[in-house]
Amino acid sequence: MKAITVEPKIPGTARYMEMPEPDVRDGSVLVEAVAVGVCGTDVEIVEGKYGWAPPGQQYLILGHESLGRVIDPGPAGGLKKGDLVVGIVRRPDPVPCPNCAVGEWDMCRNGLYTERGIKEIHGFMSQRWRIEPEYAVKVDSALGILGVLLEPTTVVTKALEQIGMIGRRSFWEPRVVLVTGAGPIGLLAALSLKIHGIEEIHVLDRMESGSKPDLVRELGAIYHSGSVANLGFEPDAIVECTGVGQVISDCIQKVGPNGIVCLTGVGHGGVVTSAPTANVAAAAVLRNTVIVGSVNANKRHWYRAGQTLAKADKSWLAKLITRVERPENFMKALERQPDDIKVVIQFSDI
Repeated sequence: MKAITVEPKIPGTARYMEMPEPDVRDGSVLVEAVAVGVCGTDVEIVEGKYGWAPPGQQYLILGHESLGRVIDPGPAGGLKKGDLVVGIVRRPDPVPCPNCAVGEWDMCRNGLYTERGIKEIHGFMSQRWRIEPEYAVKVDSALGILGVLLEPTTVVTKALEQIGMIGRRSFWEPRVVLVTGAGPIGLLAALSLKIHGIEEIHVLDRMESGSKPDLVRELGAIYHSGSVANLGFEPDAIVECTGVGQVISDCIQKVGPNGIVCLTGVGHGGVVTSAPTANVAAAAVLRNTVIVGSVNANKRHWYRAGQTLAKADKSWLAKLITRVERPENFMKALERQPDDIKVVIQFSDI
């Protein structure tokens, strides 16, 4: 079979090449790849910034945003041939730490977890892949190729759960929520907030026109371009999806009393805050604000993310997938274009 591979931490080594068929030891469920979403993590692995091949192997098969069709469900039951499934990305560490031991591998304490397509386990950018049945999530067939959006939706699902759990520290009725960044995560965050019944949703991004503002308005949310600092309101909560230092700084200082800033974007370098640290801390103390980071997701978030997508307007979701490439043209998929939201590599027809 063919797969999109890279030699981790060596730039210029990405290839669409012949690889051995997936080993049954990797999972009893055999899956034909339908599509794999591309994100910044894939780009950075191809650029040689990080990534780890499976122990004893030279290559890592890329891809963690999966969608596939079951070829052989194996002996465990629960799945049948033809089912659409996605694969959970992270696996608990082998020690395990206390969190991994109770299925909260997204909160791993010792960093010994592994991740498909990222860290020590082959990903899903191959014509066929195997998976353990307990890590295969069945997708509503009505979603079709839109099921590839499940993994990024899990990121949002966990973030909103974190906000809700922190909010219950006191009497808290969030009415106004801001999302910074109108990429896939930001738009899926706005969608999830809408489905959760938040009264007033704002989305801020750099783009002044085009598909992103249109998608936000189609949800019934309010779109802004420019600076968080210049917004004329104080959000009850902020879902920060950019990872940009100045945006983070502005969010911390803009969130309202008892507010929560949830950081989901991963940036590099930059100034976290232009204000003196003690002043920022004093504002947080006096206004009871909380800043929390959120990454990855565990099994309950995958389940709930599936519920969110099942409730969504499919015609709106379809607009998030702005470009589809074939695997032999995978380098095109990694090259970001101005109007891109979610780029997908399609291995087979749905």
